[in-house]
Amino acid sequence: QSQLSQALNGLSDRAKEAKEFLVQLRNMVQQIQENSVEFEACLVAQCDALIDALNRRKAQLLSRVNKEHEHKLKVVRDQISHCTVKLRQTTGLMEYCLEVIKENDPSGFLQISDALIRRVHLTEDQWGKGTLTPRMTTDFDLNLDNAPLLQSIHQLDFVQMKVSSPVPAPPILQLEECCTHNNSATLSWKQPPLSTVQVEGYILELDDGNGGQFREVYVGKETMCTVDGLHFNSTYSARVKAFNKTGVSPYSKTLVLQTSEEPFPHAGLSASLGFPRDTQSEEQTLPFPVPLERLQLRRMSPFSSTLNLQPSFPGRSYFELRSSAHQLSLHSSLQSLNSAGCNFDTQATPYSQLGKYILLQLIDIKKMVAVAWFSFDPASAHADIIFSNDNLTVTCNSYDDRVVLGKTGFSKGLHYWELSIDRYDNHPDPAFGVARIDVLKDAMLGKDDKAWAITEGGITKGATVGVLLDLTRRTLTFCINEDQQGPVAFENLEGLFFPAVSLNRNVQV
Repeated sequence: QSQLSQALNGLSDRAKEAKEFLVQLRNMVQQIQENSVEFEACLVAQCDALIDALNRRKAQLLSRVNKEHEHKLKVVRDQISHCTVKLRQTTGLMEYCLEVIKENDPSGFLQISDALIRRVHLTEDQWGKGTLTPRMTTDFDLNLDNAPLLQSIHQLDFVQMKVSSPVPAPPILQLEECCTHNNSATLSWKQPPLSTVQVEGYILELDDGNGGQFREVYVGKETMCTVDGLHFNSTYSARVKAFNKTGVSPYSKTLVLQTSEEPFPHAGLSASLGFPRDTQSEEQTLPFPVPLERLQLRRMSPFSSTLNLQPSFPGRSYFELRSSAHQLSLHSSLQSLNSAGCNFDTQATPYSQLGKYILLQLIDIKKMVAVAWFSFDPASAHADIIFSNDNLTVTCNSYDDRVVLGKTGFSKGLHYWELSIDRYDNHPDPAFGVARIDVLKDAMLGKDDKAWAITEGGITKGATVGVLLDLTRRTLTFCINEDQQGPVAFENLEGLFFPAVSLNRNVQV
């Protein structure tokens, strides 16, 4: 009995463990079902995202085909029109000559024959080599190479999850690659030299320039990022961290940057970077001024126009914080100009009158209150734009409208600039205004929803076009030769705007 009882105790323990194991297996069944639903939903979402991306790309490619179609039709129709006019003139001349040949009066014939012979030869010369050759082929010189994409689709498969790796080490800010220019800041970083941990991306954070909380301004795989739309004459703190599937690394050391505050004597000069005297131990210091060659690190790709950054635009961010500390009224803007030596009567003046007043006054004192000198930007311009005079003058080698932007973008404050028209033959009209960085570059400014422009009204050769962008009031106003063109042109402007111009071969700005 003792031995049986002892054996039963051991069997009872096994039975208890088996019951617990069955409960665990039943829980696994439930968990597998839940994970399967979740995994299927994730898979469907990923495939739908690929389908959406393919549909968007299809729309873009179809748009290019339509543009090529319209271009070919335009060239052929222009040639048809030109040839029809010449043929009509030639036919008329032939009919007239046949009537003259029938003339029975020899003296009358001799009086006009020489002139007619010269005219016939001249008309024949006009039908010279190439005149009766089509200027455009009927074939579309476009070929869609979808083989790599099809191969990638066929190779699309699940990747077996590996054992989790450790979190990355904190990135190292490369001080020699960091710089500020006007109201933009370029930051560069790298992984520690001896680190072997895989990194999937980086998160760059900036504060609001007023000692406030840090905000994410870039998330992606790039190790360099230019942040536009910062405040002038402000001190920003920046830090970066790395991440992978396992987790997020600690932050790098904090870098303090100072945006520009003084007028620049040349468009290519950079603002210096500096640090507060009470810099803490975790903050990096940087010698200044920054070498001019660092300015070549500026933007080369479009960027998101909201703080919800899109990873499809690597290395580019738009930083806009709605901080009440930086919300300026027009009254306070005028007061800040008064502190620079300008005299504005800001007492109880209605904005409708004050806006026009400040526009005219800024024209007279623009050199005194300038805080940044910018040039046109070759990196973001259409390929047909020609730059000269240190990128301060632009022309175009196309008869179609082409867009070029300024290098400096604005997201807050009061800004005014002027453009002079050096050459213009009155057809078609150039356009002047502001635009997003990803505005269409092959259409007249204002043809899409990413640009706001003035295209006509007093624009002549030698004219000066003034643009007043008030991002405190969110308005855009134009003037020509220091005369305001009507009331406020556009309202409710919000975001990051670049000075913009569209022109063609007949215009120089």
